[in-house]
Amino acid sequence: MPDPAPIPAPAPVPTPDPAAGPDAGPDVGPVADPGSAAEPDAGPAPRRRVGRTVALIAVAAVLGVIGGTAVGYGIQAEREPTPLPALNQPGLAYPAAPLPKGQEPAPLSAAEDHQAKADGDLRKLLVPRPAGAREDEYAPRDGWYDLSSYAAAFKDESWMLEFLSENRVRRIAVRSWASGEHRSTTVHLVQFRASYVLGAVEHAEGQRGYMPEKKFAGNEGDALKGSGNGRYYLYPVERKAGYLDLYRARAIFQRGDVMVDITIYDTKKISKSDIRSLAEKQLERL
Repeated sequence: MPDPAPIPAPAPVPTPDPAAGPDAGPDVGPVADPGSAAEPDAGPAPRRRVGRTVALIAVAAVLGVIGGTAVGYGIQAEREPTPLPALNQPGLAYPAAPLPKGQEPAPLSAAEDHQAKADGDLRKLLVPRPAGAREDEYAPRDGWYDLSSYAAAFKDESWMLEFLSENRVRRIAVRSWASGEHRSTTVHLVQFRASYVLGAVEHAEGQRGYMPEKKFAGNEGDALKGSGNGRYYLYPVERKAGYLDLYRARAIFQRGDVMVDITIYDTKKISKSDIRSLAEKQLERL
């Protein structure tokens, strides 16, 4: 049997140098010369305190704004106030000099001043009843017409009443008559306050707006010459068992602060010339 391999002897433990003192550790080998090329690793550089720097800059900026504002107010307070321009500027007057006596333009006559005509008795501007016509017992009496009765003729009575009130309706004049066997004609003049002329425009536009619908006239109507925005319409005939045929025509236009609404009913056909000529006569009076 071969001899067992020899067990290596343990490495000698270094003995501390008595001259090094009690706190000295074990020897780690030779230390490099400080003057040699091999520099020891300096380790990572210390981090800068970025948050503190940003905070200091922000505080300085705020203090700068506050200080600048205070200085600006102080400078402005010490300045003399700037005088405002004069309100009266005679150079803008027109004409530069009054016209010589006797050359001033003559005032408009009542026939030329449309506003003066409308400010008078509105009932006098209603188209006159045709010769041979008679009072219509089923239509409103000639004269002034109250707002609630006028609004009641519309499907949405409450809405119409609110619209007219909000747009400052001033007064309503009406004239009606019967002619022929079954013809009935009614003319309404709806006047708004002078400062609410737009009310007359919107009222006329609103009534014309739904006329092309099938359940009303069902067509665009025809333009009323000379009115600027007026139109007249013929409705399709209404037929119902046990009743006479019903024909209807309507004209709607606006002149100044007055909205005009004309309606003709008949059991016989109504021609376009019938409603057009009546609307033209009423337009001339306005």
